[in-house]
Amino acid sequence: MASSTARAGAGTGTRGTGVAGRLLDSSAKLSYDPLTEVDWDTPLDKDFHGASPEWSTLFGTAYWNELTDAQRKELTRQEAASVASTGIWFEMILQQLILRDIYAKDPGDETVQWALTEIADECRHSIMFARGARKLGAPAYRPRRAAVELGRAFKTLAFGEAAYAAILVAEEVLDVMQRDWMRDERVVPFVRTINNIHVVEESRHMKFARDETRTRLAGAGRVRRRIHALVIAVAAHVIVTSMVSRDVYANAGLDPERALAEARDNEHHKAMLRSSCSGLMEFLASAGLLTKPALAFYRRAHLI
Repeated sequence: MASSTARAGAGTGTRGTGVAGRLLDSSAKLSYDPLTEVDWDTPLDKDFHGASPEWSTLFGTAYWNELTDAQRKELTRQEAASVASTGIWFEMILQQLILRDIYAKDPGDETVQWALTEIADECRHSIMFARGARKLGAPAYRPRRAAVELGRAFKTLAFGEAAYAAILVAEEVLDVMQRDWMRDERVVPFVRTINNIHVVEESRHMKFARDETRTRLAGAGRVRRRIHALVIAVAAHVIVTSMVSRDVYANAGLDPERALAEARDNEHHKAMLRSSCSGLMEFLASAGLLTKPALAFYRRAHLI
């Protein structure tokens, strides 16, 4: 695992009792520089997986049982790279949402300073994910055109609880799977380090997103709440269904048509997704964001 380093220039004094102040203190004490913390120089060891096998979209299928050990490892490396690429895409959306939210606000305010800190974290994470995917021997996976265009609309129009709850959805799903990967000795060491960095720093982002979601909802009327509940659910569906590109199967040397068909019907993978989102769904329910239309999209994405 990587050792922690305080970010250069970060203050170390206590800032206050507010959520943003506490997160700024935490960031000053425990943050990472992926350029120095991750072992980028050691060549890729293909005796390792790229992710915990149980998180593969084909794990538990008849096709998985037919694959050689080397094929399984190559598949998980391609899938891990695809998840990283999707992470970059959404982190770019996230940064724009936050920048729009704090535009023209007091830069001396702790909440604005935390928001800028979070954006700085996400910039480093995106570079880290990009380098990690390349080291895994994968191409630059991108979401389908429809997802890209929906993301473009979302980052332009979303505000308030819709923005922060969607951020939370993306981070929570990644958090659970990456906690498994970072502890799994079958996963290539540099990917475990990347996951450790992301889990530690994203835990602060998730706390902020939860707090902001609750705060924004406090002033939301019934109609706005119902509309935003649906927007958040659609965003969640697009994010989760974009995590693993259909191109990973061909790039892993598999029959893409058969792999897609078996992945689509893989009950084990659906159960893993539902398990990873149990805490998230409890939060959304407590916030009144699990309306019937929203639930339909969560079920389609196998999140509930």
